[in-house]
Amino acid sequence: MRLSIYCVPFYLNYMTKLKKDPHHKREASNYENPVASREYLLDIVNQQAAPINHQHVVKLLKYKDEDQIEAIRRRLNAMARDGQIFRNRRGGYLSFDHMDLEKGPVQAHPDGFGFLTPESGGKDIFLPAREMRKLMNGDKAAVKISSYDQRRERKEGHVIAVLERAHESVVGRYYREKGIHFVIPDDNRIHEDILLSQDYDHSARQGDIVIVRILEYPDQHNQAIGMIETVLGEENAPGIEVTIALNTHEIPHKWNDELLDEVHKIPSQVEEEDKKGRLDLRDKPFVTIDGSDARDFDDAVYCEPNDKGFTLFVAIADVSHYVKKDSAIDQEAVKRGTSVYFPGEVIPMLPEVLSNGLCSLNPNVDRLVMVCEMDIGPAGAIKSHKFHEAVIHSHARLIYDQVADFLFEGGQDKVCEPLRRDLQNLQSVYQALSKARKRRHAIEFDTKEVIFEYNDQRKIENIHPYERNEAHLLIEECMIAANICAAKFLKKHKIPALYRIHEGPNPDKVPGMIEFLMAYGVTMTGSEPTPQAYADALLKIKQLPEFDMIQTVMLRSLLQANYGTDTKAGHFGLALDDYAHFTSPIRRYPDLMVHRGIRHVLQKGTKANFAFDLNAVTALGESCSLFERRADLATRDAGDWLKCEFLQKHVGKQYSGIVTTVTSFGMFVQLNELLIDGLVHVTSLKRDYYQYDASHHRLVGEQTGRVYQLGDQVTVEVARVNMDERKIDFDLISSGSAKFMDATNAKAKKKKPAGDKHSKAKKTGSKKRKANISHKYSSKKKASGRKK
Repeated sequence: MRLSIYCVPFYLNYMTKLKKDPHHKREASNYENPVASREYLLDIVNQQAAPINHQHVVKLLKYKDEDQIEAIRRRLNAMARDGQIFRNRRGGYLSFDHMDLEKGPVQAHPDGFGFLTPESGGKDIFLPAREMRKLMNGDKAAVKISSYDQRRERKEGHVIAVLERAHESVVGRYYREKGIHFVIPDDNRIHEDILLSQDYDHSARQGDIVIVRILEYPDQHNQAIGMIETVLGEENAPGIEVTIALNTHEIPHKWNDELLDEVHKIPSQVEEEDKKGRLDLRDKPFVTIDGSDARDFDDAVYCEPNDKGFTLFVAIADVSHYVKKDSAIDQEAVKRGTSVYFPGEVIPMLPEVLSNGLCSLNPNVDRLVMVCEMDIGPAGAIKSHKFHEAVIHSHARLIYDQVADFLFEGGQDKVCEPLRRDLQNLQSVYQALSKARKRRHAIEFDTKEVIFEYNDQRKIENIHPYERNEAHLLIEECMIAANICAAKFLKKHKIPALYRIHEGPNPDKVPGMIEFLMAYGVTMTGSEPTPQAYADALLKIKQLPEFDMIQTVMLRSLLQANYGTDTKAGHFGLALDDYAHFTSPIRRYPDLMVHRGIRHVLQKGTKANFAFDLNAVTALGESCSLFERRADLATRDAGDWLKCEFLQKHVGKQYSGIVTTVTSFGMFVQLNELLIDGLVHVTSLKRDYYQYDASHHRLVGEQTGRVYQLGDQVTVEVARVNMDERKIDFDLISSGSAKFMDATNAKAKKKKPAGDKHSKAKKTGSKKRKANISHKYSSKKKASGRKK
């Protein structure tokens, strides 16, 4: 029988089992008249069969002193406030384990609602805006299922308690209006402004970017209260986009004193003692091939032919030799999880003395490495592999464009020429590995990136697309081969390790993608498409002008890759059963863990005496996956800021683009030259009301039958740029090919004009936040006409 959380208080008398508080010494050192620790009280509450009230807790503890009795009451209430226990309406305390609740992190949506991802698994639980008032994006909450939406097939939750707060501080813009000081969060998933306490002074000026520390979190009736901790600067300050992203996503970016003390002890060169006992490969002409702006070189390659194909050597900087478990450098690397690559700036996972020094495979110096040596057949099959602790001496630092021109375009280069034979061997093994990739039907998305160019004041000057060439693919195939071998090696020796796992398609998105592809004559059958199905579909759309847009839809139908310990999960996108990241321990902590596992085996270690057990490795996988997504969001935010800043200087200019998304409130267009997305709002489409045809991803004119749909080539003009929300509005100038449907049919489908006055969508340039002053500083709500 499920116990009611409002039942009459009753407690389990287990005084004979009550042990001493294990944290009594800590409490005694902090307080003159100590009481039971939080951990001890939590243990007491957890062992109850029903809610236990304050008096019963005091009775169990045998307290007589009035100060101790009051202190316990305050501590229990504080534990309930912090989400450690639950306090019912009758004053009884109980463990969340005794309640039928779902617990998990909350993802907020800019429109006010949110979702809780249950720790127990299953679909996300919808949280309406009224429930989100007491939450902030990323908080961990406990919710009770309150209803089920049959139409949307989703559960709706009611928040019982906030278990963990995701934010101690928030980045935003400072404003003062009619005596009220507040900060508007830069993250639009934090819906309420933060009021500033009158008890703290600050030096911020109107519109400054600040960090506000939260003093009181929001609840059902009150906004959050905070104090300005740091003034970051004005909106147009050079590099402010990176500063905002770092602080918004709480990415560690300062080295602590203990770590700096360790750094000072690291030698500037590889010591002779460290080279002993290693395989000496300094005579082999290894080379590094990277981007022109790269500063850390963590991989070098060399290939030579053999009787049955090729011997490929992939050498990776031996970071695990220098970064020891639980050292200050290691502890900081765990917190960072990955290096973060912003436009024009890198926040490294490791101190520069390692990432740009001893662990960077610079030319003409000795470096310690972990080497994967592979025998590869002429058709690209990996026949055998072995790993070595080695020392190499890189013969050249090459860049992608240089190698691509020399090897694949027949160009001349004085640095590459002495290495011609070795580079041609690399070209041959790349071609063999590419054959194997095609045979297993790996998915080959051809994604584009942009390069941001700055002026001398570090302000954005230009944006242009950057496409990968054959030299990129050459190095990629070599790295994939080494990663495959690393996974097989660790699996064979049963060492707990982090594998790169890609589970494949998202079941919720597959039906929509299949229907979408059919509009372009591509058939994909089954509810669980294979890698081959994706690869075949990409081949069919390769020559279409809408290729980039279609492949983006396909890419979004796949789940994100992550790090985990499941040896059977495999990598869907690469069509591989075994895959782990081995090749970038300078910038990814999972790679460092893979190196540690391989080194442990090479030094005759076993699973039993490995320094990390399965639980520890699993926990690291979860944190590294989280930090990887954090880095992606931060770099995307910074990129969006720079795109807006760039187009702000080009308002009124016209660009060609392609319609990439159609919604009820308009269509998103990506500019061909700049790869920047903006919205053509439905209300800006003239001379008609437009209906949204969801099944065909199009807008249809009610009177004219004019059609705008996915893939349309259009010309747009930059109309507005909203820096606060990172949004861009376009006005439609012309469409490359006019399409019409019978206006009679369009009217027959009429529901409500997408562009009428009842439409909920608003142009980005017209959206204004409200300074909703509903806290104790003001009993009235105030609607402000300001911009954020």
